[in-house]
Amino acid sequence: MASQTQLTWFGQSAFKIVTPAGNVLLIDPWLQNPKNPNGKEDLANLKRVDLIFVTHGHSDHVGDAVEIAKKTGAKLVAGLDLATAMIIVLGFPSKQAEMNTTPLFGGEVKLLDGEVTTVLVPAIHGSGLGKDDESRPIYAGEPGGVVIAIKNGPTFYHTGDTDLFSDMALVPRYNKIDIMMVCIGDHFTMGPRRAADAVKLVGPRTVIPMHYATFPVLTGTPEEFDRELKNLKLEADLRVMKIGETISV
Repeated sequence: MASQTQLTWFGQSAFKIVTPAGNVLLIDPWLQNPKNPNGKEDLANLKRVDLIFVTHGHSDHVGDAVEIAKKTGAKLVAGLDLATAMIIVLGFPSKQAEMNTTPLFGGEVKLLDGEVTTVLVPAIHGSGLGKDDESRPIYAGEPGGVVIAIKNGPTFYHTGDTDLFSDMALVPRYNKIDIMMVCIGDHFTMGPRRAADAVKLVGPRTVIPMHYATFPVLTGTPEEFDRELKNLKLEADLRVMKIGETISV
């Protein structure tokens, strides 16, 4: 029997996926965020990472990507303009961010000998990138989300930071989504009500809320999100993960 896919949440929008073949993927790897008490240890314990997905240039999503890449040799999967900015501004290793892993919206890319198929999809947000929080941000491409299909495993849709928009309904036309990681925090992204409408457009089997409670302005809660999903009579299974938790999917 094939191994199951493992999913870990580190807080904010940071996830780790371990595929049935043992490949390790990170998404928006801000492991050392203020809500993760074990962030430093989590970072130190990363011995293998194959791919690092980054949805946009904000520091709470780029996170620890450069340090992880230098430590593990992981390749960057991000929009071409974002990847270029990360190389120039942050020193991401250029040999680990070449054209074969840095597409633009709609381009399907097969990685890790075909075990992972990914496509970048739009989001409505910003994407300025700076060397630190005090730096003047530079253009880093358009913000996005990412669809990740695992061979012999589930298909994920990580929304990145975004508002609700009607073209989310096109995502499942090309990829039936098993697991949707959806931002619910409000203020910088959609809140619970709009996030529930996003789930209705996409129709995932399971939905995992993210990007909430990290800062005081992120006021959306899983409880409110649950109420909004129930108001819409949606069948998606709500899975509220704890920071540091790993589940089989």
